[in-house]
Parts: sequence; C-alpha cells; structure tokens
Amino acid sequence: MSDYKNIWVFIETANGEAKNVGLELLNEGKRLAQAKQENVVAVVIGDNNDAAVKTAIAYGADQVIDVEGEEYKDFNTDSYANVMIQLVEKYCPATILVGATNNGRDVASRTATRLRTGLTADCTGLDINEDGLVAWTRPAFGGNLMATILCPETKPEMGTVRPGVFKKAGPDASRTAEVIKEEIKTPAEMIRTKIVDIIKAVGSEGVKLEEAEVIVSGGRGLEKPENFALLQELADVFGGAVGASRAAVDAGWIPVQKQVGQTGKTVGPKIYIAVGISGAVQHLVGISSSETIIAINSDPDAPIFDMADYGLVGDLFEIVPVLTEEFKKIKAS
Repeated sequence: MSDYKNIWVFIETANGEAKNVGLELLNEGKRLAQAKQENVVAVVIGDNNDAAVKTAIAYGADQVIDVEGEEYKDFNTDSYANVMIQLVEKYCPATILVGATNNGRDVASRTATRLRTGLTADCTGLDINEDGLVAWTRPAFGGNLMATILCPETKPEMGTVRPGVFKKAGPDASRTAEVIKEEIKTPAEMIRTKIVDIIKAVGSEGVKLEEAEVIVSGGRGLEKPENFALLQELADVFGGAVGASRAAVDAGWIPVQKQVGQTGKTVGPKIYIAVGISGAVQHLVGISSSETIIAINSDPDAPIFDMADYGLVGDLFEIVPVLTEEFKKIKAS
C-alpha cells in the first residue's frame, strides 16, 4: 500500500480541448496533494492532445501523463479503461479523481471494477482524514443526509465528482510541468462499440449550465413552458444560461438537459437566480456551490429563502421583467 502515491485527475477532452470538470478537479486535487505532500498528476487520453496538456499544466498539474492514438479520438469505454488500467498498474496512484459526466462515470466504474478497488460516486466534498485517506462526501437518502465514505483496504481510492462542485483556479500560462508520453495501444478487437454519428440533444445549444457564470432557473411557479421566455431574456442580459427544477422538467416544460439538482446537474455559478422554485432538498444540493443565490417566490416560507443570499417575495411575472429592464440599463451605462 505504501507504494501508492500522488493524486491523479482524469482530464476529459472534446475535440482536443480539456473540459471544465477536469480543470475544476485539478484545483481540488492540488489541495489534497499538498495535504499529503504529493503531486497532482493530470491524465490525458485522446488524439492530438497538445492543447489539453498545456491547459492542464496552466491549471495546476505538477505532471501530465499523455496517451495519444487514433483509437482514442472519440471516447470509448473499452479503450479508455484499458489505458487507465495499464497506467495504474505501472505508476500506482493513491487516488484518482474523475468528473461525474456520462463518460467519466463510464470509465471510472469500468476501471475500478477491473482493479478491484472502491469507487465513490457523485461526491460533493473531499478531504484527507487523520490516517491520510481521502474522505469522500456525497448525498445519501435523497439528499437528506451526507455520507462520508472511506476506502482503507484497496488502492487506488477512486471517486467521481460532479461538474460545478469545485471552482477552477486561475490559469497560469507560465507554469511548466513534466509531460510523460506513454505509448499504449488498444487492439481493434478489444473495442466493441464505435460512434456512428453524433446528434445534438434538444436544448444543448447556448451556454452550458456547468460553465455559466450566471444561471436563471425556473420552477413550478412559472405555470407553463412559454413563460421560460422571461427567464431566457433575463439570462441573455448576463450572457448566462437557463436552468430548471425537476418539477418543471417532469412537467415537460423544458428539456432534461436543463435540470439543476441532485438528479440533474450540480452547478456553481457566480450568480444563481431561482424563479418560482420552492427549494426541495435535491435542488438545494445542486446549487450549494453558487457564490450568490437570489430567490424570487410568492411564498415567504419557501425553503429556497433559507439558502438564498437575497430574496424577493412577490409575483415573479411582475418582478422578472422589471429586473431584466434594470439590468439592461446598468449594462448599457
């Protein structure tokens, strides 16, 4: 067990560029690594990774392991897991952090199973306990309590973390780090699936929820889908994104890709504006990393006000248009 050291962060990529979630985890991984007096290592798998490698270094990686090949151009569980397993067996990392995206969850679970080690899913908090183990914190029982999970018997300790839970550090283009290029091939017969076509999901256009600095979300109080146009107008003033509570999504008012909360997307924008959202526990868990929360609701006893930094009690159909116009004036000046 003592042979295992360093914190690894899987850097998910798209078209050769690093996705935000890996950069967020580099910042948190750096904190954990410093507590253990170890290094934070970025693992980049893909084809033509130069841009992603440079970005990982700028955002805090002490070392980068780069694996390139045509078979890694598009994400595939079989090939990516094969790479991760071989790297782990060679370098023995103590901890691996993976973004809880569709691809991240896929490769993390396959890797953990093959390595016969533990994997904690959808973490919202990380720390180091007195024994040097990672304390993985995640919501349990529908978000009604937080469970802290340890993995003392096997290495590496692995966990997935939702995008938006942690903040990125500021990039430093002057940073340097060792880049290790590993030649790992995955035989074609091992890859059982391939991407035939990529179809954009409805609602995937515009600013992504996980990357937006301002999010305006609507709930049951909006009454009908057409009223989300009010929120879009307000979000556009900031160059932000529109989100929704589970109630609005279940009602079919807005695509599921816009759902914020424990069963949707965890977000951490600079400003989160909750409009007509009462504030179920599952929703509050998903927005707890927001810097500033503004709630608009006609019910003064709505739970959302307990978490909000600012609250407006009143008719959202009167308040939102006024806010939009006032913010437009401020922006114009």
